[in-house]
Amino acid sequence: MNILCFSDLHRDQNAARNLVEMAEDADLVIGAGDFANQHQGLADTLDILCQIEKPACLVPGNGETVEELRRATQDWPTAFVLHGEGHTLSTSAGEAALWGVGGGIPVTPFGDWSYDFDEDCAREMLASCPSGGILVTHSPPIDTVDHDSSGRIRGSVSIRECILRCHPKLVVCGHIHSDWGKQVRLEDTLILNAGPLGTIIELD
Repeated sequence: MNILCFSDLHRDQNAARNLVEMAEDADLVIGAGDFANQHQGLADTLDILCQIEKPACLVPGNGETVEELRRATQDWPTAFVLHGEGHTLSTSAGEAALWGVGGGIPVTPFGDWSYDFDEDCAREMLASCPSGGILVTHSPPIDTVDHDSSGRIRGSVSIRECILRCHPKLVVCGHIHSDWGKQVRLEDTLILNAGPLGTIIELD
């Protein structure tokens, strides 16, 4: 299964157009949050991305709420928004079991506009994540693809715990811009900080 993964478009229409083209070679599309900037401009990219006809899974970033993202994708029939829940998508290459949790985890220093959750709340949203599927989060697990420009780790303890418990095949995240495009493994799980340029992952 070829999976097109991206995150953190932040209203970048050129990046969105490029992803529409890349999606032609994908079986599944995953968007790991931050389509907007501080709750502004969701339509800038989603009005372009809705041309993608492949099954798509999206989670909110810390720049938009899950309610805002669901409203903005009403005209994108193949897209599913997940936040503290799972869904199995049928693709041309078979079924994909996904679980999604969005927002900034842990709480960011950005203030009231940021759509954030503390680690205890995140643990609740991740508690029913099944084993062996695909986990989509906006925030990365701690000490993986979460090093900011000063080298400080900024990821989530609860997401890392979920990975070690559930052993997903793939984790797609974003949020920490300085690690865009970076891939690491945590035991048998591939973790990708996707970024806006898009990366196609081939998954058995």
